[in-house]
Amino acid sequence: MDKEQEILAISRLVFDLTRIDGGDLDDMLGRLHELLCSLPGIRVLPHSLILLYNSRGLLLQAAQFGLPPAWDCIDAEVSPYHLASEDDDQVVLSRSVAARLPLPMRQSIPADAACFMLPLRDNGRLIGKALIFVDPGWQADAIEFEFMGDLAQALSVLVCRLIINETLRVREVELEDARTDAIRRLGTASEYRDNETGMHIMRMTHIATAIAKAMGLSAEERELLSICAPMHDVGKIGIPDAILLKPGRLSSDEYEVMKGHTGIGKRLLDGDDALIQAARDIAASHHEHWDGGGYPEGLAGEDIPLLARICAVSDVFDALTSRRPYKDPWPVDQAVAWVREKSGSHFDPAVVAGFMQALPEVMRIRELYRDDIIDPNQVLDLPELPPHQCEWVRWDDALSVGIDVIDEHHRYLFDLTNDLYEVVSTKRGSREVARVMKALDQYVQVHFRAEERMMDHHGYHALGRQRHQHGEFEARLREFYAELHDNPLTAQFDVLVYLRTWLVRHILHEDARLRELVN
Repeated sequence: MDKEQEILAISRLVFDLTRIDGGDLDDMLGRLHELLCSLPGIRVLPHSLILLYNSRGLLLQAAQFGLPPAWDCIDAEVSPYHLASEDDDQVVLSRSVAARLPLPMRQSIPADAACFMLPLRDNGRLIGKALIFVDPGWQADAIEFEFMGDLAQALSVLVCRLIINETLRVREVELEDARTDAIRRLGTASEYRDNETGMHIMRMTHIATAIAKAMGLSAEERELLSICAPMHDVGKIGIPDAILLKPGRLSSDEYEVMKGHTGIGKRLLDGDDALIQAARDIAASHHEHWDGGGYPEGLAGEDIPLLARICAVSDVFDALTSRRPYKDPWPVDQAVAWVREKSGSHFDPAVVAGFMQALPEVMRIRELYRDDIIDPNQVLDLPELPPHQCEWVRWDDALSVGIDVIDEHHRYLFDLTNDLYEVVSTKRGSREVARVMKALDQYVQVHFRAEERMMDHHGYHALGRQRHQHGEFEARLREFYAELHDNPLTAQFDVLVYLRTWLVRHILHEDARLRELVN
């Protein structure tokens, strides 16, 4: 191919690049390699990287072709944050990059490979670099260097387009959260007037979603249930204090007034929005019985909305096994037996079957979201849970602090971290990343407050230091969530590195000292 033909081919390639769907950077790099291989004059190797600057000015691996992903290099002796340190924002052909890669990457690339480093810009601002590895024996001429400059501009457009699209998805989640938060706040408003606790709301909601998952409900249906289940008793806002806060059992007349909370909830949740409709169904119908003997309308069977049938089981089970001013908690096995006994009369048999299948998770939820102060000497005997789908962060018995309940909290934090890894590694997008980070942030607050109450109750000497470290961790999570708005592509990898490093280090070096609380 003579130079005139090469110039024409290069021009066509740059045009083809602009037509690439920038929905996935890894796929884009694969497509780029195919296009570059069509130019015999440019001898590329099947290895390339996209590095983007995070909020602290460090280059972070955001995409790769023919190389290990970032999460496979976290434990390497060379940090993936420092794959390239050149400050030059021009096109550079470097022959020293390969030697500075983490070991998992060095094993994939010839040691003498050369590398084109292309600056990626957004309105003139340097946002990262593309690394394209080439045959060490190839000598690029001026035309090919100029092409690499054009390629850098084309890649910049594609990367910026993807960042904008992912940022919009994060904002969609925030708009949804703003809407659902108002619903959740209305649901918790009744909690402040009732003898029940916020932990009951959390337990009941998580138990309901565990049942729904066991029943095979879709992720969208489970999300709807998670948002609306806290609204089940919103109508108690309209019940007089003399009845709502009565420490003893209600008279028959008082009970009739209390039953009116379902009708109040139905009237409060008037609207055509799908969320409002689902919340209204739950608030109005979670006291209906499968056999038609419930209230307020005596609905039976599948005339009762499905989400309300699920909430009926989760609400009653948690109420039975919780302490109230007018009763002691039932033993768990007795409550489980009662729920099973009421299958086909009080409860939908399919929901009871889902409850029984989800029982290991239900038992765990009771320990994670408990009302009382953690007893360091309590021995847990929980049913074995099915293994998590992935174990990027693997629980090891060496991480045990000797307090069963705290160990279970930590295992759950590992599960949430693995959930985040799964979302990132399977490229489910910033929308799902934001959702998992929200769930992680909410549970971290529950976990830290439970730990701190235990430490305070038992006079733990390092409570102040623990509170400080907990506060720093919560603040860092909020910063990562904020960074999703600036560059979702770096934030999702950044938070994975932070979580894996912080959790293991904090458990081994700080929480391990809690063992002294065990008698």
